[in-house]
Amino acid sequence: MEPDLVLKPLVSGLLREVLDAPGRLTEMVAALGSPLNVVVPQQIETNAAQYRAVYGRHRLRGAIYFAHKANRSSALIRQLAAGSCGVDVASLGELQHALEAGFTGARLMATGPKDTEFLWLAARVGAMINVDSCEELVELAELVGRFALAPVRVMIRLSAFDSPGVTIASRRSRFGIHARELASGFDILDRHRDLLDLRGMAYHLDTTGLDEKARALEGCLLAVHEAQARGFTPDAIDIGGGFGVNYLRDRGEWDRYTTEFGKAVLGTRAPMTWQNHGYGLRTEAGTLRGTLGLYPAHRDLAGADYLDELLGRESPSLGRPLATLLLEGLYDLHIEPGRGLTDQCGLTLARVSQVRTNAAGDVLVAVAANSRDISTEDHAVLMDPILVSRTPGADEPVGVYLTGNLCLEDDFITRRQVTLPRVPVAGDLLAFVNTAGYFMDFAADHALMQPIARKVAVYPAEGGWTWCLDEQYWPVKGNRA
Repeated sequence: MEPDLVLKPLVSGLLREVLDAPGRLTEMVAALGSPLNVVVPQQIETNAAQYRAVYGRHRLRGAIYFAHKANRSSALIRQLAAGSCGVDVASLGELQHALEAGFTGARLMATGPKDTEFLWLAARVGAMINVDSCEELVELAELVGRFALAPVRVMIRLSAFDSPGVTIASRRSRFGIHARELASGFDILDRHRDLLDLRGMAYHLDTTGLDEKARALEGCLLAVHEAQARGFTPDAIDIGGGFGVNYLRDRGEWDRYTTEFGKAVLGTRAPMTWQNHGYGLRTEAGTLRGTLGLYPAHRDLAGADYLDELLGRESPSLGRPLATLLLEGLYDLHIEPGRGLTDQCGLTLARVSQVRTNAAGDVLVAVAANSRDISTEDHAVLMDPILVSRTPGADEPVGVYLTGNLCLEDDFITRRQVTLPRVPVAGDLLAFVNTAGYFMDFAADHALMQPIARKVAVYPAEGGWTWCLDEQYWPVKGNRA
């Protein structure tokens, strides 16, 4: 692997200071084990402020709901409870976790698949319920009536729209209803006006495409107009998340890597992955086929800037910017970022347990973690780890494969060869940066009885930073005068 075929991660804020203290990191892993997850609660507030600034530029109101499924951290949820954000909960457990952290139902949005217990508790505490089907509306109305609960705020989530010439949804979704089914939903709401309070429309699209999202937002605006014609008074539109993160520091590194990767799959240069894994690409009769199934790890437009761009887009058929249409209708705008709110909010440390060279000359670095603890591969995000060495040495870049601690052939932390500044030794640490959004605990389990990562919260203190166990963090720790 050439030394310049690297994908160095973007690191900023307190994460940079944490990495600049390798001795303390080594001590933390020695005490708490490998892997070890580190979260930075105050960074999530900084990220929320960036989204809120976009609202200010467009003179819009509305709620920012953190998509809890992105991370199980108590520290992150408690930090948000001390601010103005809400939480998007997609399970009974997430709902209970948010309530325990200090949230009231008024600041919660219930989404995703909902069993009866989840629906009841969400309704009982007064959460907004984002409904995915007519059947769910019927069940919710029955629960509210049977238990004599206060009327429940609901939003109807749409998954597809009819539009002239262009299909809006890039692929079918199992969440939400088609706009053609909306009339049936209104009929149910009409029968239960004393139980269900329609507050707005939402959409669910499995895409990052701005054009598709702009059409979907327009579709929600049109659906709100239909609701008003039926005598309802919706006042909000929820556009979910999907604003993205820029993981890499350098566009040139990403472009060079993906270019060379295509050549490797084609066979015109040495392989760059284990057994020439193609990430969706393949070669047929000397021609490159398929689609590179990777997340665009370097993104010029991501996070709050993505939201800003979307709101500035002109509505495809209504002829004015989307933000203007929201403002004219006096509609609140709700968003549900997960990955975007956890940008630079955490890292995962893994101890090197073994280094060996196989018969083919591949350097295999085994770490005390597995691909479920650090699931960047599952999410198709490529970025290099940072070597945290306990023993300084001369740099001599080397390409290695990172393998996990499971007795499974496919347990690779990275199926691609990554470049480290030198060959690590047992006991060194690898820091996987920016893992708080879906990568550090989304898939973690006790497979083969391997331990799941402990989690610590890091926050500023006099003379630098300090830490505590994630479950011991409360916002008062990080906000002392």
